[in-house]
Amino acid sequence: MDPVDLALVLALDGSASVNYDEFGLIAGGLAAAFRDPDLARGLFAGPAQGCLCAVLLWSGADAQEVMVDWTRIGSVAEAAAFADAVDNMPRSVAAGLTGLGAALAAATTLLARAPAHVAHHVVDVAGDGRSNDGPDPVPIRDRMVAAGITINGLCVLHEEADLLASYMREVVGGPGSFALTCANYAAFAEAMRRKLVRETELIS
Repeated sequence: MDPVDLALVLALDGSASVNYDEFGLIAGGLAAAFRDPDLARGLFAGPAQGCLCAVLLWSGADAQEVMVDWTRIGSVAEAAAFADAVDNMPRSVAAGLTGLGAALAAATTLLARAPAHVAHHVVDVAGDGRSNDGPDPVPIRDRMVAAGITINGLCVLHEEADLLASYMREVVGGPGSFALTCANYAAFAEAMRRKLVRETELIS
């Protein structure tokens, strides 16, 4: 596969704090972002004219699954096809506890098997709770940062109003890293779109 400017893992919370309707808003919101033609064009605006995206669903320490595997996006049509795959993904992991450390480790493994030479490696972690299962996310985050991986966050604040501080302390890190918030899952789509737009600025 041709080189890409960005490999982006979209790591989405599938734990018990996310109900059926909220999961639908997560999937639909992410799909809507990739259907935005302006955002899509940003994904292939860099020198390599393409990026790789994959979706990882995570829950407890033993519950992570790749829902949409690595997909090269080099056109608006390819972004729309990726959006369709996201929209149709099932909720297949057990709705258990919140294992952020294990989710970061799974994202690292996924990045390691990206099927192209990659200029920038980014993991997007979106969730509504702090880690309460499995390994401590901090040392895993630190190893990722040392390897040149950027971890960004999207915190849904409807259950934990101080979640942003927790993400900044335990999850977010690396070159140009940042975290955004949204009040609830109804606001997820717009927050995710803003987040992805900001990430495409890395490669444009």
